[in-house]
Amino acid sequence: MEQSKQTHIRMLALSALFTALIAVGAFIRIPVPMWPFTLQTLFTALAGLLLGPRYGTLACVAYMVLGLVGLPVFTGGGGPQYIFQPTFGCIAGFAAGAWLAGMIVCRAERRGFRLFLLAALADMAVVYVVGMAWFWCVRTFYMDDPIGVWTLFVTCFVPTIGVDVLKAVLAAGMAARLFPALSHN
Repeated sequence: MEQSKQTHIRMLALSALFTALIAVGAFIRIPVPMWPFTLQTLFTALAGLLLGPRYGTLACVAYMVLGLVGLPVFTGGGGPQYIFQPTFGCIAGFAAGAWLAGMIVCRAERRGFRLFLLAALADMAVVYVVGMAWFWCVRTFYMDDPIGVWTLFVTCFVPTIGVDVLKAVLAAGMAARLFPALSHN
């Protein structure tokens, strides 16, 4: 029983560490029109890959809650009004993506670079689907500025997919090296 409690405390501490890394990742950015390139998706993918679905998701949800209560941890600040930003969907997608990546890794018998890459790409896909759906909804219903599917694709997918695939490869490589060092007992 003591081992389980220690493991739980250790995983909570790692979740808190990843929450901080995600927040820091928001400010390590290359500004480009529309979508700044940040390291958030690298750290959210790593949270799911290394911490599993429960604690990886916890790290992402904690990050989202910190931003929504007003801490300026998002790329554009923070506060409850941030949910009306077209890019907030990516933040919501971080938790779902980390959960999926964690589930893929946890359910696998063998863990290696290929598995971690598959899980990281699945994480990115979830972030894109949720992010693009949110972007479209906010633009259409809140901003009363509807956009078509092609414009959505060109605006949200084309400019960022190359860098995000590169981040998925980097996350998979890091996870393959770090996973054995983390005891998942």
